[in-house]
Amino acid sequence: MGVNLSKTVEQMRRFGGDLQDIEVKEAVGGMPKSMGDSVSALANGSGGLVILGLSEKLGFMPAPGFRARPIYDALSELCADRLVPPVRAHIDVMEFEGAEVVVGEIPELSPQDKPCYVASKGMYAGSFIRVGDGDRLLTRYEIDRLSEERSQPKHDLGIVEGACLEDLDEQLVGGLLARQREIHPRVFARLSDREALFALNVLGRSRDGEEGVTLAGLLALGTYPQHFYPRLTVSFACYPGTRRASETGVKFLDSQSMAGPIPAVLLDTMAAVRRNMRTGGRLQDGLRYDVPDYPLDAVRELVCNALMHRDYSPMGCGSQVQVNMYEDRLEVLSPGGLYGAVTVDSLGEAGASSTRNRYLSELLESTPYEGGGFVAENRGTGFQLVEEELRAADMEPPVIVDRPSLFSVTLRRRGSAAASLDEARDTGRQERRVRTETSGLSFPHRVDMAWHPSGSSLVVYETIRKMGEARPAEIASETRLPRSTVSYALKKLLEKGVIVVLDGSEAKNSPMRAYRLA
Repeated sequence: MGVNLSKTVEQMRRFGGDLQDIEVKEAVGGMPKSMGDSVSALANGSGGLVILGLSEKLGFMPAPGFRARPIYDALSELCADRLVPPVRAHIDVMEFEGAEVVVGEIPELSPQDKPCYVASKGMYAGSFIRVGDGDRLLTRYEIDRLSEERSQPKHDLGIVEGACLEDLDEQLVGGLLARQREIHPRVFARLSDREALFALNVLGRSRDGEEGVTLAGLLALGTYPQHFYPRLTVSFACYPGTRRASETGVKFLDSQSMAGPIPAVLLDTMAAVRRNMRTGGRLQDGLRYDVPDYPLDAVRELVCNALMHRDYSPMGCGSQVQVNMYEDRLEVLSPGGLYGAVTVDSLGEAGASSTRNRYLSELLESTPYEGGGFVAENRGTGFQLVEEELRAADMEPPVIVDRPSLFSVTLRRRGSAAASLDEARDTGRQERRVRTETSGLSFPHRVDMAWHPSGSSLVVYETIRKMGEARPAEIASETRLPRSTVSYALKKLLEKGVIVVLDGSEAKNSPMRAYRLA
């Protein structure tokens, strides 16, 4: 086991035990009844540690009267037999300050195996997630989204009750069919328009054989899909400060709900973003270049991805995509977390692509977009484009939050005022708003010298430099960054050669994998 127990306890003593991925119990009278909840929560999250035999009220000292061997057996039995699916934890008895404690390393389950739940309570009453240093019962909605990972969702293929061919936009339908006959002439040249729409899953049949329009067809090509699903919109709001509640009493500077098919919603959202952001200027080689607050291509990609990959289950259709613009940042939030094999760590990597709404995604590849081209590429390169656009604009990397019920991406506004780490902690921000000069950092020769860490990547780099070596949970506790943001920053720092995995450390994606400077 690669656990540095002394260092871990030192962190807990420093932060008063407020470590999200570590559960500490005395366990003097036997295995705590809530331990199954805690293991479930860690396995459904990012993994973590269970330490039994320490007393938090005594300052994380060994608990008097603790017997390690029976608790070791009980924790092993809990993980193997009382959780569904079983958790393959690495459990050991370790010596600490003259006493024995039981340490269990709980791995994160793969998306296909979640949710992990306590067998005696059942899936809906026994599935938990870690929130702060406590366990929260997953909602039915969150459990359903996690369960969808085990098979391909087909919500976008469902027939919309009451919708018919007349509810589709003739111009969009014509553009779609022309594109398909251009790229697949052998298939679509001989099909009538109606047959082609069935082949493309714009039209379908219900279980009783009735013909109708699919949800994918309505969203991509419908004249007004909100007649059937009023909440399938994008809500845009521009706020005067850094929070929704303004001290001036002004709730927002601009607010709009974007309706219509996805091409129109995307176009109107981009117009709202463009209307509310500033455009500066930069001189280079004697020429002036416009410098907007946010790269528009990156924003378009984020909004398009949100519309294409959001949750369209019956419960999810009650929520809209949100685009919120603040004085210092832009947020894009969509219902439902990441789907399939894609994780926060793999976002932007070549070949990392999983499509929740495959029928809608295929349609949007050939749905015309005003001004030329088509709505989406659907090649798994969207987030890579976002990263490239931000890098080219010399802007901080995005801040990502992924939960079963929500996926959000936050872009920091170009040139926004820096804030201190203390302020970031006090306001509970999801990133440390500090930009430090990197010119004085001593990077090893293996580093890509054209790249310097910034934003959350710089914060993580500086934390590792200060601590000598650090694990994701320790970095998250030190910086108050979300674990998803820490994981994303670590991935970038590894790619650029700035940090390396500590020799003998745990396997990839293990919560106990340690990092040091290269």
